[in-house]
Amino acid sequence: EVQLVESGGGLVRAGGSLRLSCAGSGFTFDDSAIGWFRQAPGKEREGVSCIRSGGVSTYYADSVKGRFTISRDNTKNTVYLQMNSLKLEDTAVYYCAAALSCVVVHGNLWDMDYWGKGTLVNVSS
Repeated sequence: EVQLVESGGGLVRAGGSLRLSCAGSGFTFDDSAIGWFRQAPGKEREGVSCIRSGGVSTYYADSVKGRFTISRDNTKNTVYLQMNSLKLEDTAVYYCAAALSCVVVHGNLWDMDYWGKGTLVNVSS
C-alpha cells in the first residue's frame, strides 16, 4: 500500500521558517518524483514544488521561488520542503504527492498519482 505521511506543519510568525517532511512507503521511492501542493481555505489547490527522482531537477511555483527549497534523502525515503520568509498567504494545508515525474503544464505543476493527508501551516502576523 502506497503511503505518504507529511509532518512539520504548525503555527509560525510571518518571516519565520518551517521545514516540512514527507515520508513515503509502499512504492519505489528512489524512482519517484515527489511534489508539494497546498490548499488555502476557499482557494484552489496549488502546486508548490516538485523534485524528480534524481534529486537535481526541481520545480517551484513563482509564489515561493527564492523562499522555499525542496530536497530529498532517498536513504530515508523522505522529501523535505524548507520554507523561509513565510508570509501570511502561505497559510494552507500542505500535501505531498508522488508520481513518475513532475509534469509542468503552462508553468503549473500537474496533479500527481498518490497523496498524503496533509499538514497545516498557519502563518500569523
